[in-house]
Amino acid sequence: MLLVVLAAIAFLSVTHGSRSIPLRDVVDAFRHFDDGAIEDRVALQLRVPRTILGILVGAALGLAGAILQGLTRNPLADPGIMGINAGAATAVVLAITVLGVGSVSGYIWFAFAGAVLATALVYVIGSLGREGATPVKMALAGAAVTAGLTSLTTGMMMTDVEVLDQLRFWQVGSLAGRYAPIVEGIAPFLVVGIVGALLCGRALNGLALGDDTARALGLRVGRTRVLLLGLVALLCGAGTAACGPIVFVGLVVPHVARLVCGPDYRWILPYSMLLGPVLLLGADIIGRVAGSPGELQVGVVMGVLGAPFFVALVRWGRMSEL
Repeated sequence: MLLVVLAAIAFLSVTHGSRSIPLRDVVDAFRHFDDGAIEDRVALQLRVPRTILGILVGAALGLAGAILQGLTRNPLADPGIMGINAGAATAVVLAITVLGVGSVSGYIWFAFAGAVLATALVYVIGSLGREGATPVKMALAGAAVTAGLTSLTTGMMMTDVEVLDQLRFWQVGSLAGRYAPIVEGIAPFLVVGIVGALLCGRALNGLALGDDTARALGLRVGRTRVLLLGLVALLCGAGTAACGPIVFVGLVVPHVARLVCGPDYRWILPYSMLLGPVLLLGADIIGRVAGSPGELQVGVVMGVLGAPFFVALVRWGRMSEL
């Protein structure tokens, strides 16, 4: 059923937007593309890559959120907890200020590298001490790294107006303006990360039982955590590099998946892979239609949709503890 819903959402993403194009013209663009027709170019060169990227990034963020919540055993864990967004933003600012990079296709790789390095830094800091990388220590390390990198980024932005103008369009989180070359460049990373994440259900089930029980079951806890963090860095780093920091997808999707399939991560992961793009593309369509003739960026729409869910989740968690 989710596959059918995702197909319907993808169809709406190609046929609907801030520019009204009749369905017949969209179909004709696929059959007989005319480079001189604006409607054909909008449908095939703008909306199709945007839809494909939305599917890939939505699946990646949904899987990354599910892995992080299982890895840290924290129901409020989000990809931002590992400093991924902060690391990507810092790398983008450095690329603009130091190297003079000014295009999305240029600094997308700096954002990816910054996200990966920030995740590695969080793991190294969280591994210090006799206990090793515990969920609590990694969460605290992520918060500390995020705060430090955010302060550094803000300081550089405040001293350079040009950097502020360029970064604000990326930092809000958007699927707009991501043409085919960007999708082709980032897709291999996302596909590898998605396939790898789907194979981690048994490992996450073992970690959910606690480290001692996981070791008794034959799971190498340290090596498994490194692998899972690497997958999160790959998924979120590539997604954040392409679209900017899109919030709440990694938080909301795993909880909806648990409501559907229960606590088994062998099912949570594939459900999260499908629910993520449904939510992300749905929010993108709402932003395009509601903001017509302009559009609201998907990061803004996700913030509006996700904030009430986050408040309800925290309140439900406190009530369950009582």
